[in-house]
Amino acid sequence: MVIKSAELETVCGITSKLPENELPEIAFAGKSNVGKSSLINGLLNRKALARTSSSPGKTQTINFYNINKELYFVDLPGYGYAKVSMEIRNKWGKMIEKYLHTSDQLKTVFLLIDIRHAPGENDITMYDWIVANGYRPVIIATKLDKIKRSQKDKCIKVIKEKLKLTPDTKIIPFSAVSKQGKEDIWNLIETTIADGVSEE
Repeated sequence: MVIKSAELETVCGITSKLPENELPEIAFAGKSNVGKSSLINGLLNRKALARTSSSPGKTQTINFYNINKELYFVDLPGYGYAKVSMEIRNKWGKMIEKYLHTSDQLKTVFLLIDIRHAPGENDITMYDWIVANGYRPVIIATKLDKIKRSQKDKCIKVIKEKLKLTPDTKIIPFSAVSKQGKEDIWNLIETTIADGVSEE
């Protein structure tokens, strides 16, 4: 997809009403510091549309990015950051769950997992949430450039085992540095939107 325009259109906090969009939505979920902002910026050929931060837990809202006035990228709050109080974390969880449960335009959910580490309890919970709300998440294994090429298959196997993925679950390794995986992700997005059906 040629990116002609990309702008942050709506920001929803814990008490905000979610927008009733008419364009397809593609959601991105992942643990704090997993590289979500870097992925979104990479897909959109932007350096700082989605804000990256060395401080995990920066995304505390649901952010809707309007892409080419054709679709939305929906950036969900990063989860699992220890310095955030349990009360706030629970509210974020409810906010994410409300979005997954009520969005009429959500077509697919990308769940980002750091390829270097086995999925943790929060990753497993998020995966189960997404599935419970009727979606089959696509796993994006981020930070591919931080491991040796020979380690890739082993790391992906660990992700599959920890999340108990079904054999048909898609896993796309991605590097924000080399942009490896970018084309595969866009192909999947375009196919999903063209089909007009959610990944259910």
